[in-house]
Amino acid sequence: MIIGRQPLVEALQSGKAIDKIMLQKNATGDVLHSIRSLAREHHIPIQLVPVEKLNGLTRANHQGVIAFAALVQYLDLQQVIDHVVSAGTTPLFLMLDGVTDVRNIGAIARTAVCCGAQAIIIPDKGVGALNEEAMKSSAGALEKIHICRVGSLLKAVDDLHLNGIAVFTSEMRADKNVYELNFQDPCCVIMGDEGRGVQPYLAKAADAFFKIPMAAQFDSLNVSVATGMILYEAMKQRMLSSPVQ
Repeated sequence: MIIGRQPLVEALQSGKAIDKIMLQKNATGDVLHSIRSLAREHHIPIQLVPVEKLNGLTRANHQGVIAFAALVQYLDLQQVIDHVVSAGTTPLFLMLDGVTDVRNIGAIARTAVCCGAQAIIIPDKGVGALNEEAMKSSAGALEKIHICRVGSLLKAVDDLHLNGIAVFTSEMRADKNVYELNFQDPCCVIMGDEGRGVQPYLAKAADAFFKIPMAAQFDSLNVSVATGMILYEAMKQRMLSSPVQ
């Protein structure tokens, strides 16, 4: 934890990765304006809480502010795209929309690393925290893949398109099967919450919809399992397209 106003300002200005900030409701002061501004700049979620919540976390003089340091380093999406392309590799990214179970996020990260994906894009709100449980579930994979936290997933889709990266999302009623998509070109797959799926406004911005064909009439694939099936297809296509040495 980072406790107090000035320590948090210094941490933010130094670029320290932070998962979230808790601010006391009705707290005032010029420093809080700086904290809010820096938090917006770095896409760090702010949670307004009663003073009792902060008092329950520490006995120190918190001044109405407590932040939680992140276990991973969040990176800028455009910088990651530039890095991947300059390394001579074809972008294969994941975007998580509303995936809140940290064990699923950890499992997704493991599969992503194993299948050659280079980055996971997450929103600053509405996604499971990348905490100790997520790190444990990922078996260290969250430290081996780029994590991009963005203020808007829709803007991130626009940024991907501007860089020539196609965006795919699953839809049970889609006409195409997953193996009919072209994963050999730069692409990003949006994975949604198991209950509601990908949000409509985000799905509308995708370039193509696909479904995972199943032998039985059962439409309840776990999101991490579904991600593994999709990424394996992407890896298979890319391996088969590579020239034999």
